[in-house]
Amino acid sequence: MYFTRKILPALKEHLGKRQITVLTGMRRTGKTTLVKHLLDEISSKNKIYIDLERLDNREIFSEKNYDSVLSGFRQRGIDIQKKSYIALDEIQLCPDIASTMKYLYDNHAIKFIVTSSSSYYLKNLFTESLAGRKKIFELYPLDFGEFLTFKKIPYAGGRFLEKQFALHEYERLKKYYEEYIKYGGFPEVALARTKEEKKDLVSDIISSYINIDINSITDLRNQENLYKLMKLLAVRTGTRLDYMKLSRLSGISRVTLLKYMELLEKTYIIFRISVISANPDREIVKAKKLYFCDNGILNYLGEISGGTQFENAVFNQLRPCGRIDYYALKTGREIDFIMNKETALEAKETPEEADLKKLEQISRQAQIKKFRLIGRHPVPRFKNYIWGGDIR
Repeated sequence: MYFTRKILPALKEHLGKRQITVLTGMRRTGKTTLVKHLLDEISSKNKIYIDLERLDNREIFSEKNYDSVLSGFRQRGIDIQKKSYIALDEIQLCPDIASTMKYLYDNHAIKFIVTSSSSYYLKNLFTESLAGRKKIFELYPLDFGEFLTFKKIPYAGGRFLEKQFALHEYERLKKYYEEYIKYGGFPEVALARTKEEKKDLVSDIISSYINIDINSITDLRNQENLYKLMKLLAVRTGTRLDYMKLSRLSGISRVTLLKYMELLEKTYIIFRISVISANPDREIVKAKKLYFCDNGILNYLGEISGGTQFENAVFNQLRPCGRIDYYALKTGREIDFIMNKETALEAKETPEEADLKKLEQISRQAQIKKFRLIGRHPVPRFKNYIWGGDIR
């Protein structure tokens, strides 16, 4: 059974474009399922799906002879003389494929639909040779709305910034939201029935990431150091990064650590957000805050407090809404999230009236007119906040 992802309409619209459709994102987020569904949407029979994790399929692109590549397509039933649709899954496993795709794109009526598990690969090896010939779409773990869809739970969308806490909706969906905060949004994890199965799947996702994805795009020699760094970062989620301290604690040189950070970010494991600055003399202008792409991964890596789990989930729910920054003063006061430079959002497990007043005050200092609290649990006699489960 296919469960609709919110990115699907944009992908379907791009099928009619000449450009190469590139779908990228971390392994196990559902790229293969989406690509196969897109192929099913194409009425033409002159189409093929090629899994590049299979060695025999990779051999098609092992030679620089373009006629050999075309011959490989013909042997798999493609009529090169007609408009054809060719889906290539996990192109980072064929490092020299970009030049071949460029030639075929320029000389034949081929619509390529390709996937990759790394923007690191795309930006370093794929960009220049296919400049102007592609459009990149990024797929992340399920947001909470998609999570509910996978659970077959009806829900209404709407503008969450305008919502107030509603007890009936909280009671209806709270167990699903708590599951989302604990185990995250990888599709197969969401569909797993038991806690043990969910934990095993998350463990396997992390193992596959380190042993397969990382090995396919870089010659990383010490995987243990990368995993050690991931665990150190997990307990620093939602805090400002101090690279010198991380280097000292991990035993990894600062230069190497910064390379690891870039690798983790470009392979969709972490996000770093910047401080928004209105008064550089009073604000911290360089330190970035860290979040993980998925709560299941975050919780697997360390003993994470409930407040941090909630804040990380909220970040991932807000991320599709636009640019996310944060605000901080040297006094230590800060605002968790500034959305699109115009709305201040503070995540609180049990929000109270006093929290709203503090947020109003610091928002005024940041010159941000709109501000809302985001809460996890109900509070007696206080409803002027957005329930986290309403961000969907």
